[in-house]
Amino acid sequence: MAKHSISRRGFLQAGAAGAAYALIPGSAMGANDQVNVGIIGFGGKGSGHYNSFSDLPNVKVAAVCDADSEQMAKLPPDVARHQDLRALLDMNDVDAVIIATPNHWHSLAAIMACQAGKHVYVEKPVSHHIWEGRQMVNAARKYDRVVQAGTQQRSCPAVQECAADVQSGKYGKVLWAHTSKLGAREPIGKADGPLEIPANIDYNMWAGPAPMTPVMRKSFHYDWHWQWNWGDGEMGNWAIHYLDDLRHILGWDDVPGNIISAGNRWWDDDGQTPNMHMALMEHRGVNVVVDIRNMWDYTRRDKSGAIMHKARGGNYIYCEDAYISIARGGGKAYSHDGEMLKQYKGNGGAGHAQNFIDGVRAGSPDGLACEAEVGHLSTTMCHLANIAWRIGSEAPLEEVRASMSEHEDALNTIESMVTQINPEVDFKKQPFRLGPKLTYDTKTERFTGAHAGEANKFVRLPSREPFVVPEIS
Repeated sequence: MAKHSISRRGFLQAGAAGAAYALIPGSAMGANDQVNVGIIGFGGKGSGHYNSFSDLPNVKVAAVCDADSEQMAKLPPDVARHQDLRALLDMNDVDAVIIATPNHWHSLAAIMACQAGKHVYVEKPVSHHIWEGRQMVNAARKYDRVVQAGTQQRSCPAVQECAADVQSGKYGKVLWAHTSKLGAREPIGKADGPLEIPANIDYNMWAGPAPMTPVMRKSFHYDWHWQWNWGDGEMGNWAIHYLDDLRHILGWDDVPGNIISAGNRWWDDDGQTPNMHMALMEHRGVNVVVDIRNMWDYTRRDKSGAIMHKARGGNYIYCEDAYISIARGGGKAYSHDGEMLKQYKGNGGAGHAQNFIDGVRAGSPDGLACEAEVGHLSTTMCHLANIAWRIGSEAPLEEVRASMSEHEDALNTIESMVTQINPEVDFKKQPFRLGPKLTYDTKTERFTGAHAGEANKFVRLPSREPFVVPEIS
C-alpha cells in the first residue's frame, strides 16, 4: 500500500436495481492476505469506518461511495470515489464493502453486494422493514458471502462474559429485563417548505428504494433518522445495540411473539418517530421493557436524559439470585442486598471490524460475532416496537396505565415518563399513542390474530423502481 505524506486519518480529520445484478467473482486477495474494502455511505459513521478499517493490518480502503459528492471531498487521491454504489460494486479489486448509508438502503445495498461477489459489513439496523432483512439473510446464504451486522457490542468481552454467566445459571433464572436508551436530544425544527436539494447530492441515488418525496426538514443529513420514509427512530438508531446485547446475554435465537407499545412525539417539529417510546414484550417467560427517551428530564436541574435503574442506558437484568446492570463498555452484577458480585470489563466492541476481516480471510461466516441472521433478528425487535406504535391511536393516560398493569416495571416506566415530561405536556391535549397488543409468528415473520392486517402492512414496504429489493430464496 502506497504511503502518503498526509495519512488517510489526517485527510478525514482535516475537514440500483438489485435484482438485475449477476453474481461475479470477487477479486482474489493480494499479497499478504491484503483485503481491499469499499465504503458505501460516507457520513459520520462511514468516515469512522474509514479510520478503523484503515488501521487494521493489511486492509486498504480502496473506494468510497456517497450520493453527496462533498462528503468525499477530502479523501486521498488513491481512493476511488463514486456517487453510484453500482460503480463501486463493479470494481474487481474490492473484496468487501462496509455499508453506512441511511437505513432505507442497508438491506438492498447488502443484497446487491452479495450478488456482486463482495463480502459485507452492514450497519445497524440491518433493514428498514422485516421482509427485506430476511432477503438480505437469504442473499448471504445463496451467494455464500460473509455478512456481518454492525452491532459491534457482540464483540465486547464484557457482554460475551456476561452472556456466558447468565446462560450457565450463575445468577439463577432470569425473571425480567429492562432495555433502555435515555439520552436527551433537541427537536429538529420545522421547515417552511421542502428543502432545496443541494447540487452536490444525487437525490435519486440517495433515495434509492425509498419514496423520492420532497424533503420536509431543515437539515438534509442525519435528521432523516426521525422520518419514517428513511429512518426508524431511536429504536433503530440506538435501541438496536442494547436489544442485541439482551438477545446475546439471554441466548435467544429468535424474537418475542407478542408486543404492546406506547409513547408519542411531544415536540412540534418535522420529526415523525416518537421521542418517548416504550414497549412491553414477553419471551420464554421473561418480560422485557424497552424504554427509549429523547426528551430532557425536567425533574433534574440539568437538561439531561432520564435515569432508570440508576443508569441512562443499557440492560438491567433481574434474576432470581442477582441483578445485572450492563451497557456499552461494561457492567456489574449485584446481589439483591446491593453487594457487588462481579465486574464485567469491556471495550465497546473494539474488535468487531477485525472480526469481520478475519471472516473475510477465512471465507466463512462461522467465526463472526454478529452474522447476518443475528443482526436481522435483533433489528426485528426494533421493527416490532415501531409497528406496534405506528398502528396505535391516541389513548387517555388511564388506558395506557391499564395496558401495562400486568408487569410492574412496565407500569413504573409509564409513570416515570409522565413524571419526566409532565411540566411540558398536558396529556389530555397531547395524549399518549397506544398500540394494540400484537401477536407475531416468528417462523413466518408475519403478524397473526387481531390487528394483523394493519401491522403486516409494515412488514414489507414497497420499493421504488428501479431500486427494487429482490426476492431471494
